[in-house]
Amino acid sequence: MKKLIWTVLIAFTFLGVSAQKYDQLAKTPPMGWNSWNKFACNVNEKLVMQMADQMVSSGMQDAGYQYIVIDDCWQIDRDENGEIMVDKDHFPSGIKALADYIHSKGLKFGIYSCAGSKTCAGRPGGRGHEFQDARTYARWGVDYLKYDWCNTTTQDAKATYATMRDGLFAAKRPIVFSLCEWGTAKPWEWAKEIGHLWRTTGDIVDRWDSMIDILNKEKDLAKYAGPGYWNDPDMLEVGNGGMTTEEYKTHFSLWCMLAAPLMAGNDLGNMSPETAEILKNGDIIALDQDALGKQGFCYRDNGEYQIWIKKLANNEKAACLLNRGDEVKEVQVDFNTLLKASDNYWSPDSYKLADYKVRDLWEHKDVSLEKSVVFIKLQPHSVKVFRFIKK
Repeated sequence: MKKLIWTVLIAFTFLGVSAQKYDQLAKTPPMGWNSWNKFACNVNEKLVMQMADQMVSSGMQDAGYQYIVIDDCWQIDRDENGEIMVDKDHFPSGIKALADYIHSKGLKFGIYSCAGSKTCAGRPGGRGHEFQDARTYARWGVDYLKYDWCNTTTQDAKATYATMRDGLFAAKRPIVFSLCEWGTAKPWEWAKEIGHLWRTTGDIVDRWDSMIDILNKEKDLAKYAGPGYWNDPDMLEVGNGGMTTEEYKTHFSLWCMLAAPLMAGNDLGNMSPETAEILKNGDIIALDQDALGKQGFCYRDNGEYQIWIKKLANNEKAACLLNRGDEVKEVQVDFNTLLKASDNYWSPDSYKLADYKVRDLWEHKDVSLEKSVVFIKLQPHSVKVFRFIKK
C-alpha cells in the first residue's frame, strides 16, 4: 500500500510540474518582427541578421520591438535520432549562432514550427518530437516559439498544444508560446493555461477587406485577453504595399486598440518615412502596451462607422473612431460620452471630463475642450484616435 501511495504521489508531482507554462512572460503583447509576410520561404541567415541590425538602427527597438522571429523554411529534415536539422544552405552558421548574434544586439530570438507532421511549407513538423524539439530550442537560445497547425489531421488542438507547452516547461528555458491554430477550436476558451497568445482567425492578407474581416471577428473576444494571454489577430502588414498609408494607420491603430501582439512583417531595411512613422508612433504603441492589459471593445457599430473603446491604467481611456466606408464621413463626437463609455464586462465608473485632457494620437496634439460635442471629418478607411489623460 505504501508503495502504491508513493507511486501516485510521484505521478501527481510529475503532472503538476509538466502541466505548466512560464507565467511571467508577455505581460504586455509581444512586439517584434516576423519573416513570413514579406519574405515567406525566401529566408536566410544573412537576411535575418540584416533585419536585426535594422531593428536597432531604424529606431524600432527603441520603440519597443524586441523579437526577431524566423517563420517557416529554416528546417530541412530530421537526422537518425529524430533531431531537427537546419537548412545549411541558407543558415550555414546554424541557429544557435544566429540567436547569439540577435541577442548581442539586445534583441530576443524567435523560431517557428508546426503541430502537424509537416509545416505549412512542407518542412518537418513537430508532431511526436515536442519534448525533443523543446530541448533543442532551449539549447539554441530561443525566446519565442510560433507553433502552426498544418497537417494535423485528427489531432485535438488543446491536447496537442498542451504537449508542446509541457515540453517547453520541461526544457527549463522561458519561451513565449504563440499558438497559431487559426481560431478553429476557439483557443480563447482554453489556451490561457497553455500559451501566451493564440491566433483567432485565418491568415491576414495585405488588403483592406482582409484586415477588416479579421477585425469583425475580434468583437466578442475582449474578455478572454489579459496580461500574459492575448488574442492574436495575426501579424502586421504595415509597409508591404497592399494598402494605402491611411489604411495602414487604421490597421496599426486597431491592432493597438485590440491589445494585439505587434509583429511587423515588412522589410525593415526599406521602410518609407510613412511606414516608419506608423510603426514607431509611441502614442499609439502605448495603448497596446498599457499595463492594465484590457483589449478594446466595439462600443458603437453603425455599419460603416464604429467607435472602439479601450480602458487603460490610471483610470484612463482611449477611443478610436473608425470610418470603414468608401466615402468621407462627418460624425458628431461627444467626448463626455466617449469618456464614460463602458461595456458588459466592466462596471461603469465615474468619470468627469474636467479631470482629463484629450490628446489626438496621430496629430500628436491636445484637443480643445471648449465644447464637449464637436463634428469631425473622417476620410475613407481612416481613424481618429484619442486618449483621455488624467490631469
